[in-house]
Amino acid sequence: MNLPSALSFLSPSAMANSDRNVIRELWDRLSPLPFGKKLFSKAVGLAAPYTSSIHAKVEQLRPGYAEVRMFDRPELRNHLSSVHAVALVNLAELTGNVALAYSLPNDARFIVAGLSMEYLKKARGTLRATSECPVPTTSEKQEFIVPVSIWNQVGEEVARAELRSLVGPKRSEKA
Repeated sequence: MNLPSALSFLSPSAMANSDRNVIRELWDRLSPLPFGKKLFSKAVGLAAPYTSSIHAKVEQLRPGYAEVRMFDRPELRNHLSSVHAVALVNLAELTGNVALAYSLPNDARFIVAGLSMEYLKKARGTLRATSECPVPTTSEKQEFIVPVSIWNQVGEEVARAELRSLVGPKRSEKA
């Protein structure tokens, strides 16, 4: 069995129909293992293939918090030799999404309904994105603002984002 079929429970439809929080379970199982964070990050890339294009690594995940690292690579750079704006927004969305996804009740799902991004300075070198987000206590339909900051290697904030995420109950199998 190859890795994609072994991780078929990570498909968006499988996660939406599961009675568990697949992201939380996978992180809790893999992160303590050698290379577990790397495996988790690859699995997230399988669930959201576009996200995998930046090769980011989830470093920390707990209720209401995520830290994700992205290594500077030539294919992520723009004509000014800094990390491209789209790579930064992709990193911000990944960070905010895993923070919120980990924090959801088992019967909840979410979707990003809006995103704003502010670029503060040129981003170069290894970048660290952090998100401290609200922790939903129910799957009741509600909107959450998920803030994300992106920092360079010397601790300067290079970009800031806000994701407007809608949380609601997972669909029942009958729906």
